[in-house]
Amino acid sequence: MNYAQLLFPDFSLIAIGWLLCRYTALDRRVWDQVESLVYYFLFPVLLFHSIVRSPLDFGATSNLLTAGLCIGACGIALAYALPFVPGLRTHIDRRDHAASTQVAFRFNSFICLALAERLAGSEGLLLIAVLIGVCVPIFNIAAVWPMTRHAQTGFVRQLVRNPLIVATVAGLLANVLGLSVPGWATPTLTRIGAASLALGLLAAGAGMKFSTLGAGKVLAVSVLAIRHLLLPLVAWGLARALRLDAAQGAVLMAFSAVPTASSAYVLAARMGYNGPYVAGLVTLSTLLGVVSLPFALALPR
Repeated sequence: MNYAQLLFPDFSLIAIGWLLCRYTALDRRVWDQVESLVYYFLFPVLLFHSIVRSPLDFGATSNLLTAGLCIGACGIALAYALPFVPGLRTHIDRRDHAASTQVAFRFNSFICLALAERLAGSEGLLLIAVLIGVCVPIFNIAAVWPMTRHAQTGFVRQLVRNPLIVATVAGLLANVLGLSVPGWATPTLTRIGAASLALGLLAAGAGMKFSTLGAGKVLAVSVLAIRHLLLPLVAWGLARALRLDAAQGAVLMAFSAVPTASSAYVLAARMGYNGPYVAGLVTLSTLLGVVSLPFALALPR
């Protein structure tokens, strides 16, 4: 499988956004409005549709769900703990840490879906749909919490006002209740989802400043090491311990090693944090996926 080819569309859109913002009339004034459109409308529609369109079979995938949630819990715990690690805490800016913890445990759903289909066909798509449906709401809440805590704003108030949280929880509830999107609305929602992904990546490129990464190298290396090295190793151990079958094991390993969510930048920027720094991390994570995916899938199971 050519992972560089799989990840090239994401990376190329980030690069195009960077070029457009710096060398054309489409400057920051334009991209601020694009970010608002993506954050308040396009991404919420995408998340809701992605979760509600596939039935969730919790019984047949209980071990896989357990493993996926354990991977997320490990990523969240490790990312949250970074400012308290001796030798690291003096080199980590707490505000940048609040914005970038999400990079360590969130995942790119579209790349997950593409990989799952290639690795295990229709069964793989069903398995990854269950993981996405359960993990996205939890991981999004975990992404928002450090930023609300650092800003000393009401956590519950921020949750109920956050469009990404509202959309993912609504999608999960609709799925559990057996509700579905009418067939006539599916093409529209699919196109909105495609637009959200493209514009989100372009906005991440437009907001990126490589100089910000140099000022937070220790934090950048730490969160990316969690995302692309430690979590695949955790997934490998869980796949063996829970004796997942071949399809579930392959999906879990891919889930643990894909690049971080492209919406990480939009979330950080819209909540008033260092968007350019998070955009740089999203870019580096996309590049590192070329290495971490074959590494994770090559581990013996």
